Amino acid sequence: MTSPILSWALPIALFLLVAAMVLCLARLLRGPAAQDRVLALDCMYLNGMLLMLALGIYYGSANYFEAAMLIALLGFASSTAMAKFLLRGEVIE
Repeated sequence: MTSPILSWALPIALFLLVAAMVLCLARLLRGPAAQDRVLALDCMYLNGMLLMLALGIYYGSANYFEAAMLIALLGFASSTAMAKFLLRGEVIE
């Protein structure tokens, strides 16, 4: 049984995470520089990971936690590759 605070806090958290992802999508599409777009993409994958964790708590399923771990791993690797690309102009040396 979930606590009463958790029963109303999780839907609010889910809504706020989706709102943050929409705002990051607006920054990703709008720009103005490539660095801003990469930062917005980093924020989106972080919010997506937190959304998966909140859904895992909400539904009580461990599969969401595994998906969050996968998003975190792939997001870190892609952020590193994008930073290297913006710094040097190539990913593989």
